[in-house]
Amino acid sequence: MSDADAERVARVVRSGQLAQGPEVAAFERELGARLDVEDAAVVSSGSAALELALRALDVGAGHEVIIPTYACDALYHAVTRCGAVPVLADADAATLTLSCADAKRRLGARTGALVVPHAFGQAVALAEFTALGVPIIEDCAQALGAVVRGRPAGSQGTLAICSFYATKLVTSGEGGAVAGPAALVRRVRDARDYDEREDLVPRFNYKLTDLQAALGRSQLARLDAFVARRRAIGARYRSRLAGARCRPPDDAGERHVYHRFVVTVDRPLAPLIAALQARGIATRRPVYRPLHQALGLDGYPEAERLWATALSLPCYPSLADAEVDAVAAALVEALTR
Repeated sequence: MSDADAERVARVVRSGQLAQGPEVAAFERELGARLDVEDAAVVSSGSAALELALRALDVGAGHEVIIPTYACDALYHAVTRCGAVPVLADADAATLTLSCADAKRRLGARTGALVVPHAFGQAVALAEFTALGVPIIEDCAQALGAVVRGRPAGSQGTLAICSFYATKLVTSGEGGAVAGPAALVRRVRDARDYDEREDLVPRFNYKLTDLQAALGRSQLARLDAFVARRRAIGARYRSRLAGARCRPPDDAGERHVYHRFVVTVDRPLAPLIAALQARGIATRRPVYRPLHQALGLDGYPEAERLWATALSLPCYPSLADAEVDAVAAALVEALTR
């Protein structure tokens, strides 16, 4: 956060126009241009964006939606709120997101969509998923600013969603967006607000305020600087962890914006996390727990492996080089004990 962020928000407060208005409209234009899509509609959260994207694709009762089990609970909740059935698929060892091979195995006559996250900031090419022949919601909650094969993450799927929660690449405090073809985004824009309508078609109060949009616009203007710093942190971690008993992510160039810096280790995570916490370093599993565990299901070996071995290290633009070095040194020491 910066003084410029605070001033942008303060100007909105002084204007008296707090609710959805010109700042929201400008945020949508700027975000659409950044993603290189026809249109974007900002909403109250990334979770709301997921739900409205599914509804814009007419996904509902009688449909199934394939989602990764190694992912945030928001995907599961968005599908069930639409009345559809979530179908879990395993993770991919290389991308840490939805396995295309396992998703293909779980396709059925009722499959209405796939949700493919760009996990932890690493954008994936969607050609394999597109070949499956069902609509794709590209989850860019952790990958705003990433580029894959010359295209921005968010411009490959049927629709894309973003999140602007406090820990994301840019923040509006809370907030999200749906981006893509203008005709589909119009459906999202219609559904986010129920007031003063002639009909009683179900709609929602999923609007973003001008206060939030002003902060989001200020942050979006600095996205390139944020991403450059995250990539520098990633490179420094890789250098400092060379030869350590862990595997850092490979250098993926412009495909990775390092929303999280995820390493895999060869020992139990709980004592390792505790040892680092004792040094004042907060680390965690990148996914709290896979969805299949909450549902008492099995048959997801790669997600199980990632949950048992993947560790997320501190990674955010204001992290100083000395702090990166301290985290890496503490991890190396803990791994050698």
